Amino acid sequence: MQGRIIKGIAGFYYVYSVVEFAVYECKAKGIFRKEKQKPLVGDMVEFEVLDRKDMEGNITRLLPRKNELERPAVANIDQALVVFAVTRPSPHFYLLDRFLVSMEAKGIPAVLCFNKTDIVTEEEIRKLGEIYQNTGYPVLFTSAGEDKGIEKLRQVLKGKVTTVAGPSGVGKSSLVNRLQTEVRMETGSISRKIDRGKHTTRHSELIPLDEDSFIVDTPGFSSLYVNGLEKEELKFCFPEFAPFEGQCRFQGCSHISEPGCAVKEALEEGKIHPVRYENYKELYKELEEKEKRRYS
Repeated sequence: MQGRIIKGIAGFYYVYSVVEFAVYECKAKGIFRKEKQKPLVGDMVEFEVLDRKDMEGNITRLLPRKNELERPAVANIDQALVVFAVTRPSPHFYLLDRFLVSMEAKGIPAVLCFNKTDIVTEEEIRKLGEIYQNTGYPVLFTSAGEDKGIEKLRQVLKGKVTTVAGPSGVGKSSLVNRLQTEVRMETGSISRKIDRGKHTTRHSELIPLDEDSFIVDTPGFSSLYVNGLEKEELKFCFPEFAPFEGQCRFQGCSHISEPGCAVKEALEEGKIHPVRYENYKELYKELEEKEKRRYS
């Protein structure tokens, strides 16, 4: 039978059968250790049923992965839902853009979700939307507390495996709880002293929303490393730059200090948001310094 690993604990893998819509507790055969293959949450596998009554089996084969993430360690992701709060805590745009760049580099589509809309004004929501309106990323505004925007979010997740990521305290677990009833994620209160959430999510687990929709809740992050990306590739990870590529005076323009840069002209004309461009420059500088250390 075929299924998808939805959880892994202490050598046991819980496989969701795509035929029976039931979960089997499985072990991975020794051949995986021999071939240095480690099953991941999200992996599609073939497994044999050992005991149908107790729902036990053995994983016999890992099917090819279309992608994988290191953090969380999860495979076969269709999209990433990155969740930030509109306030308490206020969005950290550099961290948000690091995440978007990381997903672009891996070819994983991203959806933005700003939660806690019930405690801000419409003007604040509008300004947030303006930052990302030319990026091509879908932008959703929700309130887990007041159940606003949840149905629209559910439609975005339909039929996909979605990793849910964002810093602690933005309401990820509360949103997950609104979306499903089978599994209740632990929710934590905001630490008022430091105005950021206590880290309450301790494991990666695929949570079925229905027969073909899954979400994986990512442990809250405070830093994200952009690995394996060269500074020359960074501009291709900002989708709003794409219409202006090839229009610069110099071929291979980095959009940093060159004259006749079409991207900088678009910035001045309001077609690219200053927040996004400043984060691009910061990331470029970081990758440049990393390259210098590598060759020094």
